[in-house]
Amino acid sequence: MKPDITCTKLFKDVQMNRVFPDGKTFVDCTPLFPESVIIEKYEQIKNDPGFSLTQFVLDNFEKPVPHSSGFTSDTNKTVSENIESLWAVLTRQPDKESGSLIPLPYPYIVPGGRFGEIYYWDSYFTMLGLKASGKTDMLENMVKNFSRLIETFGYIPNGNRRYFIGRSQPPFFSLMVKLLSEVKGDDITIQYLASLQKEYDFWMNGKETLESNSVHSRVIKMPNGEILNRYWDEHDTPRPESYREDVELAEHSDQPAEELFRHLRAGAESGWDFSSRWFREADRFDTIHTTDIIPVDLNCLLLHLEMTLVHAYELANDTESANQYKLLAENRKLAIDRYCWDEEQGFFTDYDWKQQRRKKNLTLAGTVPLFLSVATAIQADLISKTIEDKFLKEGGLISTLITTGQQWDAPNGWAPLHWMTITGLENYGLTELAGKIAERWIRLNTDVFSRTGKMMEKYNVVDTHLEAGGGEYEGQDGFGWTNGVLLALLHKYGGS
Repeated sequence: MKPDITCTKLFKDVQMNRVFPDGKTFVDCTPLFPESVIIEKYEQIKNDPGFSLTQFVLDNFEKPVPHSSGFTSDTNKTVSENIESLWAVLTRQPDKESGSLIPLPYPYIVPGGRFGEIYYWDSYFTMLGLKASGKTDMLENMVKNFSRLIETFGYIPNGNRRYFIGRSQPPFFSLMVKLLSEVKGDDITIQYLASLQKEYDFWMNGKETLESNSVHSRVIKMPNGEILNRYWDEHDTPRPESYREDVELAEHSDQPAEELFRHLRAGAESGWDFSSRWFREADRFDTIHTTDIIPVDLNCLLLHLEMTLVHAYELANDTESANQYKLLAENRKLAIDRYCWDEEQGFFTDYDWKQQRRKKNLTLAGTVPLFLSVATAIQADLISKTIEDKFLKEGGLISTLITTGQQWDAPNGWAPLHWMTITGLENYGLTELAGKIAERWIRLNTDVFSRTGKMMEKYNVVDTHLEAGGGEYEGQDGFGWTNGVLLALLHKYGGS
C-alpha cells in the first residue's frame, strides 16, 4: 500500500517549519523518488550535523508551477478579449496520477495562481464563461470529468487532489448539467441521471437511520421530522494543505482539537473558507462550529438537485421516482422556509440546529433562495431592500456585514455571490437593482484589470482602490470564476 506522506514526521516538520510560505505548496509537490524511499532517507539523516530540511525537500520533490504565472495581459485588448485568451492558459490536459493529483480523463479549466487543479463549485461559475464563449466542448469536458469523479468516489471531492478526499463542496453538479442541457438539449439530463442520483445519495447517506432531532454525517432530522443537510468531512485531523494554521488555531481554542478540525474541514466543504458565518463569536475564528449549522444555500442547492431528478425521471418515463422526488423537494422547500426565513430581518439565514434557533448574522448566502427560485415574491421584495440597504457598496456586494480579516467577510466581494444575487433578483423581476449591482461589479473588475492586468479571485468592494485581503494565502490572479462570471455579465449587460 502506498504510504500516506501526510501522516509522517517529514510532512509535519515541513509544514510546521514553513519550508514553503504557503502550506499548499508541499502537498502539491511531485516526489522525484518513491515516497517510501524519501521517508526512510529522511528518518536516517534528519539528525545529521548540518542537515537542511529545505534543501532535502528541494532535492526530493519538484515544486508546482502556478498555471497562470507565465501569462501577460495585452493592454491593447479589451478585458473580454484577454479572458478569451486566458482559457488556453488555464486549460489543463488529461493527466496521469502525479503526487497528490487525481487524474481526469478530459481537459479542464483550473482557477489559476496557486490552484492548479479543478475545484467543484468554482467550476460552475467558470462554465458560465465557457458557455458565453461558445466553448461547448470544454463545457462538456468539465461535466464529464465531474461525472467520472462521482463514478470513482461516489461524490465530487473538493478538488482533484488526494488530500481533498473526505469532503465535497456546494453541490452544483445539477446546475452544470442544466447549463450543458441548455446548449445540447434534454438528452443531456437523462445521460447524467445516474450521476445525479449518486450524488444525491451521497448527501443523503444515513437518512433512513435517523430518529427525530438526530444527525448522521451530512443529514439532520429535525424535531418535526423534516430532513435538512449540513456540511461535513469524514476526517477530524488538520487539513494537509493548511496543516500549520489548523494546529496553531487548535492551540488557542477551547474546543477539543478533533472537533475544531472537523468544523474547519466542513467550512472548507462549504466553499466559504472562512467567514464569521461559521463562528459562534463573530470575531473569534477558534469558535468555528460549522457542523452545528444548517446552511440555507446548501439546502437550496439540494432542492435544485431534487427538482432536477424530478425532471430527469419524467424524461425517462419513471413517474413513480419523479413523484417521490417531487414530494421530497416540496417538503424541503417548506423546511427551508420554516427554519431559515427570518421575518424580522426580511432575509434568509442559516439555522443553528444545536441551539434550535436561526443565526442572526446576515450573509449573501441568503440570496441563494432567489437564485434557485425558492423564495416567494413577497420575500424577494424584502430581500432586495436588505441587499440595497446593507450589502451594496461602491464596487458591488460585501459577502457579510462584518469585517473580521477572514476572506469571506467584508470588505470582500466574490464573483459567485454576485452572479447568484444578480440572477436571483432578475428571477423576480427586480431588474433595476440587479442592473445596478452588475454595473458596479463589472466596473470594479475592469478597473482593477486596467490597473494591474489581472483578474483576481476576490475584490475589495468597499474601498475599490485597495486589494482584497484576508484568508490563509495571498490574493490570487487567474482567475477562473471571476473570468466566467464577468464574461457572462458582459454578454448580458453589454460592455467589453
